[in-house]
Amino acid sequence: MPETSRLKKTIDTWWPAIATFIRTRATNAKTEAANVTVKNIKRTGRGYRSRENYRCRIMRYNAARTAA
Repeated sequence: MPETSRLKKTIDTWWPAIATFIRTRATNAKTEAANVTVKNIKRTGRGYRSRENYRCRIMRYNAARTAA
């Protein structure tokens, strides 16, 4: 079956990362979440002309999430 062959190829490709997760339980989930947050802020902050204002918005958003 082509689906089974494709699944085996995917597992073989990703096996080192899968094995590392099984051994350490470490993921990059927090980094990915931070990247998505920045992308969403960037999407909503299209009107910013100042890079400093944009940076402050990101910092303020993260500070509010940390404090909550």
